[in-house]
Amino acid sequence: MSEQTINEQDPPLTDAQADPLDELRREKDALQDRLLRTAAEFDNYRKRVERERRDLADYQKADILTELLPILDNFERAMLASSGSEAEPLRKGVELIHKQMMDFLRKRGVAAIEALGADFDPNVHQAVIHEASSSHRDGEVIEELQRGYMLGDKLLRPAMVKVAKTA
Repeated sequence: MSEQTINEQDPPLTDAQADPLDELRREKDALQDRLLRTAAEFDNYRKRVERERRDLADYQKADILTELLPILDNFERAMLASSGSEAEPLRKGVELIHKQMMDFLRKRGVAAIEALGADFDPNVHQAVIHEASSSHRDGEVIEELQRGYMLGDKLLRPAMVKVAKTA
């Protein structure tokens, strides 16, 4: 049999016979679209959960480090208070502990805010006292009452400062 004979024997597809094939193609396309959308939604969900997990870890890290700052303040006060030859060994011990604590914080991304001599910045400074001064420019931090700290770009604690006002 020739090819022409075979084709002549196959009756042409009617609309009723073509519809199931088209319907199956549409169904396949719809299922494929649904699969792609579900995969994209799952990928977005996974990314959101990972971002929330990182944010929670950063928050917990900042919370713990913030609780350590008053201890660091007390070490700094102890270093200022101890004077005299009999207190020298104690002072050296406190300085060593202070240095270890600062190294610990530095390794975790904590940095002290340099406030003295800087212009007052309400984002990182907390003005506790305004003092008239003719020897300082207006808005200059003239004394740091309590050191402030940053964790990367995040403020852990603002620096408590005395700010100059022009007289």
